[in-house]
Order: sequence, then structure tokens, then C-alpha cells
Amino acid sequence: MTRGGRDKNRDEPDRRCIVTGEVGPKAGLIRFVVGPDDTVYPDVAGKLPGRGIYVTADRTTLEKAVSKRLFSRGAKKQVQVPDGLLDLLETVLLKRLQDAIGMARKAGKAMAGYEKVKIMLDRGEARVLMQASDGSERGKGKLSTPSDGKWIGFLTADELGLAFGKDRVIHAAVASGTLARRIVEEAARLQGIRQIDGSTPAAEKDTGNA
Repeated sequence: MTRGGRDKNRDEPDRRCIVTGEVGPKAGLIRFVVGPDDTVYPDVAGKLPGRGIYVTADRTTLEKAVSKRLFSRGAKKQVQVPDGLLDLLETVLLKRLQDAIGMARKAGKAMAGYEKVKIMLDRGEARVLMQASDGSERGKGKLSTPSDGKWIGFLTADELGLAFGKDRVIHAAVASGTLARRIVEEAARLQGIRQIDGSTPAAEKDTGNA
């Protein structure tokens, strides 16, 4: 598995991080472009025109790109980095993750609530288990990550709730498929920007693909 949660057996080209020099899949990187005003803008969807500048989805690495003025080196000209770039990036990535979860919910691929999630897990339907970081550890410990799935545990109950159109959500699960893979990738990038340890709770396993 890559940093972005995608298997190495893929058709997409690799990209090089301007900070570390490491080459990897785009799923584990953040793309930036330089606008007509010579200002750097994040392009998390990878659709804006222009030559892409790639940085590993990690806050420390991005902070180094800013402090060392590596965006100018990557663009081969002097560029401006707006104040609060990383905070803006975090906001955009959170919104993308919540939108992906919302799409899965509308497609009937994502469920929220302890009982619904437990049923999905018992039936072997769930591939992604999501649990709020501020939820009861005792309650969260009663559910186990699918043996061939992923666990996401750094979103707050409010953040998960917004994705499901609710005030708060502690437990949620996503069935296997394209949306599950997208959620895993978006979560990995956001987790890197927030610099949160992605370890699962004690006695939990996080292996395999979504």
C-alpha cells in the first residue's frame, strides 16, 4: 500500500515531491499550480491547468516547502505563497472527504450508527470503519476493523456528523467499492496534513485494501 492508501499496481504515472525528491503515486501527494498572478494554489482535484508542483501530503514536508521557498524552485520562477496556505488546504481536504462520505451515504454504501455498522461488519459488507476521535473508547472498542479493510479514527463526531447530515456521528462504515477507495485516499491526505497518528486502537488490525 502507498501513503495515499492505493495499491502500487496501478496505471497512473508517478510524481516527484519537490521537498523529499521521492517519487510516488499522485494519491499520496498534493498538487499545486501557479496562477496568472504568480501565486501558488492547491489543486487537490488535479484538474487546474498548468504545470503541477507536487508535495507529499505531510504537514512538516509542506511547511518546509514554504519556509525553504521550494515552490519557486519547482516553478522555476519567483512565486508567492499565500498566508494560511496549509490551513486552507486542510479545510479543502476535509470538505472533499466529507463529500465523498456523503456520496457513499446517498448511494447506500455508507451507514452511521452503532447497530447499523455492527450489522455491516457482521455480514462482511464493511470495508472501511470510521469512528469519531472524541467518541467513547469503550464503545469504539466493541467494533473491530474488517480484516481486509481500513480504520479511520481521526475525524471528530461533528465532522463525521456533517458528512451524514447529522449533528454527531460516532460510528460509521462504508462498503467496498470505488467510493470506499476514494474515502481512504482522501482520509490519508487529510491525516497527513493534520499530522495525526493513524494507528488503530489496541488489539485492532488495519490491513488490506478498501
